[in-house]
Amino acid sequence: MPDKNYTGSCQCGAIAFEVTADVDRTITCNCSRCRRLGAVLTFVPAAAFRLTADGPTTEYRFNKHVISHRFCPTCGIQPYATGEQDGQTIMAVNVNCLDGVDARALDSQVVDGASA
Repeated sequence: MPDKNYTGSCQCGAIAFEVTADVDRTITCNCSRCRRLGAVLTFVPAAAFRLTADGPTTEYRFNKHVISHRFCPTCGIQPYATGEQDGQTIMAVNVNCLDGVDARALDSQVVDGASA
């Protein structure tokens, strides 16, 4: 499926965004964080992601401290994270937060983050 425009948010709506992404290219990960979150992620360049409600976020970094996991301090949902790949800023979007997308119905690639 080609890139498509989506809207999404945390549960309370304090953090909302628009993103252009291909949700046929998602991953699930078994690292200690993703496993607990039940996250289904898609990765996009920062230019494909735009905050439309920029409420406060709380940052969490773990393991190698290279990914900035951003979550809402009110409802606790993590709608996105930021990191770098090949010197470019990328966004890891939690597909569970996209409007009109059933993330559990997607055929996601499983990544073994627990062994990394």
